Amino acid sequence: MIEVFKWKQMDYYNRGDGRPSRQPNPSAPVVFPGQYNRNRGKRDVLTSRDTPSGFKPRSDFADDSGPYIAYNNVPMGVTHFRGRLFVTMPRRRVGIPSTLNYIDLQRDGKQSSPKLYAYPNFELNQFNASEQNLVSVYRTTVDACQRLWFIDTGMLEYPNNRQQIRRPSIWIVNLKTDRVIKRYDIPESIVDTGRGLASLTIDVASEKQCNNAYAYIPDLVNSRLYVYSLADDRMWVFAHNYFNFDPLAGDLHIGGQTFRWDDGIFSTTLGAQHSDGSRDVYFHAMASNNEFVVSNKVLQQESNAARSDHGNDFRVLGSRGQNKQSTMHDYDPKTGVIFYAEIQTNGVGCWKSSNPFTAANHGTVTSNAESMIYPSDLTIDEDGNIWVMSNSMPIFIYSQLDPSTYNFRIWRQNVNEAKRNTVCE
Repeated sequence: MIEVFKWKQMDYYNRGDGRPSRQPNPSAPVVFPGQYNRNRGKRDVLTSRDTPSGFKPRSDFADDSGPYIAYNNVPMGVTHFRGRLFVTMPRRRVGIPSTLNYIDLQRDGKQSSPKLYAYPNFELNQFNASEQNLVSVYRTTVDACQRLWFIDTGMLEYPNNRQQIRRPSIWIVNLKTDRVIKRYDIPESIVDTGRGLASLTIDVASEKQCNNAYAYIPDLVNSRLYVYSLADDRMWVFAHNYFNFDPLAGDLHIGGQTFRWDDGIFSTTLGAQHSDGSRDVYFHAMASNNEFVVSNKVLQQESNAARSDHGNDFRVLGSRGQNKQSTMHDYDPKTGVIFYAEIQTNGVGCWKSSNPFTAANHGTVTSNAESMIYPSDLTIDEDGNIWVMSNSMPIFIYSQLDPSTYNFRIWRQNVNEAKRNTVCE
């Protein structure tokens, strides 16, 4: 893949310098792991969203209370749409000026380490200025109707001081006007906190049916799959054993760090449209080498969510092979290939969906344990270009990033070139 951008540390056109410090409200509720877990008897899981017990944040800053602390800014998601590259910065530490940002490729595309613009503006990213503002965003996606969708977790994930200061919410932004056209606060009856909401996939039959859209939202902590209907403005919850992590696949070694994560269902992607109009929804847990599938027609029926037995609606596809744990994956309709961001191989894998789902039919697009440490996001734009973010997250969590070396990178490759000379051709 082609390295497009790289950063030692992230920076912004507007750091918020000179503005009053935007620290969390000390009176806000402090949420600790498992505090709102309805299943009190369950062992609390340790996921990619958690800080190790007893962790002490790096404190050698000249100012650890300012609006911008360079070291704390670790990018997570990347999505491209017509000259703008959206980059998310979830608030896992203090000192993050804006959680939703973009790079103007026409203006800054030739720079190696461009600064970020807050999106849609700086003011909307100031969580303490208004209850209507953004708190923390992990990943974004663009639908067929030129709309940007994302989940605001509503949570400040500060070490030893996790705070759910807002209800988690679904946001939709019109990319033609850069205006927010929908915000849906996820009811507490659906999920207690936004801790496990790291991605979503949008299902729109065509650009002529924009109001008839569905969002599929994995919950990596509670191992649930939420479905949101835009037309009905409602959500419902699916539970299934296939949403759980695999206890045999949670031991990871990435970037020189050895640890265990229990992340459940993490990524969903839509396959090709069948003759009856239905589409397969592929999904997997991050702590797993397996892939599963369900029809979107099953998910779109709210009554199905209440069933005690789903029969054979949810199916096992098979294993991608050993050490093939994946954060995000995306289906390319032009080639019929699904591309995976693989965290153990520090690379990108592929599977051609017309082939049997076997380890032998999974190919390696690229792998680099030095420069592609922890690919945290993978998306495919309307032009058939794959975009990948790698962010060295395990080093940030369990050790310490070196601010004198390049820690974060964005990569790009056309799908046809990516599958070349692999079993995915």
